[in-house]
Amino acid sequence: MPQVEMTVNGKAVSAKAKGNTLLSEFLREGLGMTGTHVGCDTGQCGVCVVHVDGLPVKSCNMFAAEAEGAEVTTIEGMANEDGTLGVIQQAFQDNHGLQCGFCTPGMVMSAASLLAENPKPTEAEIRAHLSGNLCRCTGYHNIIKSILAASGQDAQGAV
Repeated sequence: MPQVEMTVNGKAVSAKAKGNTLLSEFLREGLGMTGTHVGCDTGQCGVCVVHVDGLPVKSCNMFAAEAEGAEVTTIEGMANEDGTLGVIQQAFQDNHGLQCGFCTPGMVMSAASLLAENPKPTEAEIRAHLSGNLCRCTGYHNIIKSILAASGQDAQGAV
């Protein structure tokens, strides 16, 4: 089995992986980073979203070998350096943007990519950006509020 090397959350990592090892499997089983969840294994639910070289990627649709040499950010990399919750994570907690928490890592990672390209999105822009992420618990209302709050906007009127 070949070694796959990449930078994950700012740290150089290396682990053996078969050619058909998915990035989600590599992160979870190869590196023990279980924050990236696996839901549908078909790229439809978005719970496995990570950033690869700054872009959101559904890690169940990418082979680990395709991320060779890349910069990968997972939900574990979204915390502050002191281990406290990052701005988006804190907004999700403060605005009850999660219930069971299963979709939350993918939602946070998708929200981070949106806010990186559009720091003050409208509710409609947030909804459009999250169209590839599924949540069965929240009805999205508090997820939208959370992202608005993380962007520094008033989350009170979100519907």
